[in-house]
Amino acid sequence: MSDSKQTMYPSLNVLGEPLKPCSTKPLTGFFRDGCCNTSAVDVGKHTVCCQVTDEFLALSKYLGNDLSTSRPEYGFVGLKAGDRWCLCADRWLQAHEEGAAPQILLECTHQNALESIAFDILRKSALDMN
Repeated sequence: MSDSKQTMYPSLNVLGEPLKPCSTKPLTGFFRDGCCNTSAVDVGKHTVCCQVTDEFLALSKYLGNDLSTSRPEYGFVGLKAGDRWCLCADRWLQAHEEGAAPQILLECTHQNALESIAFDILRKSALDMN
């Protein structure tokens, strides 16, 4: 099997510029490289860099993806409000539709997020545009 990093899509953000890091503390990204990079093997499309809130973390836990509980066996410390994290585009859109989407960082959100989410929706939720 080939190295999945070799098949990474170009690291551009939704603004068409080079993708900036989302977070190294906690370390995020499908490839755990601090960026919301993606590839064909990233079926969840972990492309949206957001700053999580208590409201979003509660919704995510309710929907079956507990991001707030530490999982040391996976090197995961658990998220708290204010942490930045690469979310699945579809999960962010679902949270948006429920009125619980965390704000995002456009410069750190991979252009592939646009396959699921319209730019104007992302822009209205952007920390780095408002």
